Parts: sequence; C-alpha cells; structure tokens
Amino acid sequence: MKKLYALILGSSSGFGKAISLALARSGVNILGVHLDRATTMPDVGNLISELKSFKVDVHFFNANAADSGKRTEIIGKIKEIFSKDEDPELKILVHSLAFGTLKPFISKDPNEMINQKQIEMTLDVMANSLVYWTQEIIKNDLMKKGGKIYAMTSSGGTRQIEFYGAVSAAKACLESYVRQLAMELGSMGISANSLRAGVTQTPALSKIPKSENIIANAIQRNPVHRLTTAEEVAEFIVDNYNNESHWMTGNVIGLDGGESIVEL
Repeated sequence: MKKLYALILGSSSGFGKAISLALARSGVNILGVHLDRATTMPDVGNLISELKSFKVDVHFFNANAADSGKRTEIIGKIKEIFSKDEDPELKILVHSLAFGTLKPFISKDPNEMINQKQIEMTLDVMANSLVYWTQEIIKNDLMKKGGKIYAMTSSGGTRQIEFYGAVSAAKACLESYVRQLAMELGSMGISANSLRAGVTQTPALSKIPKSENIIANAIQRNPVHRLTTAEEVAEFIVDNYNNESHWMTGNVIGLDGGESIVEL
C-alpha cells in the first residue's frame, strides 16, 4: 500500500493550515514549507503537534519557498525521507503562498508607488514559484500518475481592487501557469487546477488595506450571507485527491458558495 504525502507551500496559516489539517485527518502525511519568525513559531509547533495526533508523519521546513537554494535543499530532504519509506508517493502539491506588496501603481507621492523590485518579488513568490517547485518535483520523479496540483487563486485574478494590483497580476499569472502545467502534465496523468476561494478570513486578507469593505461586500453578495471558510476549501481537496482521474484539469474551480455569480 502506498504511503501518501502532500507538499503544502504556505502550510502554517490560512488555507495551507486548514488543508494540512484536513489531509492529515484523512491519513495523508504532511510536508510543509512555511516562513515564520520566532514570534509565531509556537503556533507552528502547536500545529505540528495537532497534525501528528492524526498518526501521520509530519515534516515542516521553515524557509522562503521562493528561494531557489532552499527549494533544492528541501527537495533533497524530501528524497531522503522517501528513501526510508517502503512505497512513498507525493500525491498532492498545494501552492498557497500569500506574500506580496500591496501598494498602488500610481500615486501623487512617488514614494507610495510600487516599484520594480516589489512587483517582481510578488510575482515570483505568488506565481513563478509554482512552476519551479513543479519542475523540481517532476525532475526528481516524486509525483506519479494520479498526482494532484492545486494552486490558490482569488477573484483578484480577473478583477481589480485598490492596492491589489501586483497581487492581482500574480493571481492571473498563476492561473495561466496552471493551465500550462495541466497541458504539459496531462500525458503523465497529473492534474493541475486553480482553486478560487471566496473571500476568507485569513492573515493575508487582514493585511489588505480597507479589507473590511471587501468583507462587507462579500457577505452582501454571497447567497448564504457569510464568508467562505478555509476548511470548506480543504474539504474539497480531501474529496477530490482520492479520485484517480486526471480529466478535471486546467480549470479555475470556484469554491465560494456562489459569491462570484451574484452582482449587486
């Protein structure tokens, strides 16, 4: 019997945390990449303890997932872990990295405008890194037929809000990368899909200026008149990863309770 693993990029909070917990609860072993300072490491320790309570193997790596050297190092450690298992399989890759610059493109004060370095960093972390991690996974033969890749996007991939320009561009880019990966991995039986959650109360949302307006708008538009929860997104992945079919691929899958289909 195969020993299934999930690699979660952005595993310590928000969607990544909820997905890690849901998968561990279903018996999937967790490989987590996160970037936390000393002040939040106690929370990470508590999460690891909770994950282990489900009797699965848990390996967390505190590193910048967009750093090429760290990526190579972590892949090497994963191969080491797999070498000690009888029949390991990286079944799931989740890209849930939320680290970008929230500044306007244009401002009367030039110091307030986003600069080239900040745009490039945002796209590199929130979009480009998906390609690089997938390349390393495939190059090292870690994911086989039936593998599932999920990338967290948002309505910002097709809509604009104040201060969200660089992140919006990254989400649009991420969705394009997912389509390309779906095309190129299709012959290997590996699927790739973007998951577009509704507005969800996460640490990333709280950092967006005027996020209270985004929350109020989402609650008003949602047919259930509440926000999406990270656990609801996690439940979809648990329901989907066991399906060996790779025929659902290259999509932007809406997980928002109908929020995106309602116009005010």
